[in-house]
Amino acid sequence: MGDPRGFLKIERKEAGNRPLQDRIHDFGEVEQTLNSADRKLQAARCMDCGIPFCHWACPVINVIPEWQDELSKGDWKKAIDLLHTTNNFPEFTGRICPAPCESACVLTIDKSPVTIRENEAAITEMAFREGHIKVRPPVERTGKKVAVIGSGPAGLACADQLNKEGHLVTVYEKEDAVGGLLRYGIPDFKLNKELVDRRLQILIEEGINFQTGTEVGGNLDIRELVDHYDAVCIAIGAEEPRDLPVEGRDLEGIHFAMDYLRQQNKVNRGQEIPYDYLITAKDKNVVVLGGGDTGSDCVGTAVRQGAKSITQIEILPKPREVEGKENPDWPYVANVLKTSTSHEEGCDRRWSLSTRKFLGE
Repeated sequence: MGDPRGFLKIERKEAGNRPLQDRIHDFGEVEQTLNSADRKLQAARCMDCGIPFCHWACPVINVIPEWQDELSKGDWKKAIDLLHTTNNFPEFTGRICPAPCESACVLTIDKSPVTIRENEAAITEMAFREGHIKVRPPVERTGKKVAVIGSGPAGLACADQLNKEGHLVTVYEKEDAVGGLLRYGIPDFKLNKELVDRRLQILIEEGINFQTGTEVGGNLDIRELVDHYDAVCIAIGAEEPRDLPVEGRDLEGIHFAMDYLRQQNKVNRGQEIPYDYLITAKDKNVVVLGGGDTGSDCVGTAVRQGAKSITQIEILPKPREVEGKENPDWPYVANVLKTSTSHEEGCDRRWSLSTRKFLGE
């Protein structure tokens, strides 16, 4: 641990976001980056707690205090090596993870937490720039063949781990490009797809085979996979949306969030959508049902498409508002009002409302 009193001397400093009036006109990433010196100072705020609640709260069990220490000392290679022991793709989680680790940071009892998520992203980007993340194919092959169905984050991580063990891995993806939710679910303003392509190229060079446009159960019978592979892993995600079976649900202009977000991501890739199938908020009064992250992504997308107005409806009561970054529910994720960058861009948020029917022609 570099400075055991760092958390007393250094205030939390976030990277910040692009100016609102600039970012709403494109789909570029909203979040900016800190310089290396400030980033090392932020890592020095980590107290290396006897019981690291950040580690306890992390869904992938990241050894957070260990790589914070290496970052604070400027050893980017050791930091990324530690990150990769528990996380295959820290460049993704460093951008889009809701960071329950920060809610559990002991500092949040009465101060602002360590910038864990931002530090994770910074370590990965520096590691790429300095050449610490390289193509490392397995030394030898086992001769075993494994099929992975689905190329989202779970499928990619599974394929990466199996390939590292020396197995021959083929990933089957029904879409026209690899990435699943990373590619077509997360808006570009949160995750630049060049980052997905960058990691994908490494996986390809390490020996993983990808078959796109192949739907298992559609144009490929799963029995063929069972017959030709030693093992099959199903990582298709939860694609079935939860519907809202109320009067008027079948009216024109009502869409599932993932259909909307997927189409915009495809447009951003240069794909032309026939006019009759185009989902656009341009010059429309938009209502988003649901107050979570997906709803927020729809708000940000509608803003960039040129919506006339945007209203977001949440069935739950409005959470309490607190000043600062302290967590009144420590070590759990705080039930407090959260405002995303999309909300900042223009959105009327309403609470305690349940949708009973849709009206229209």
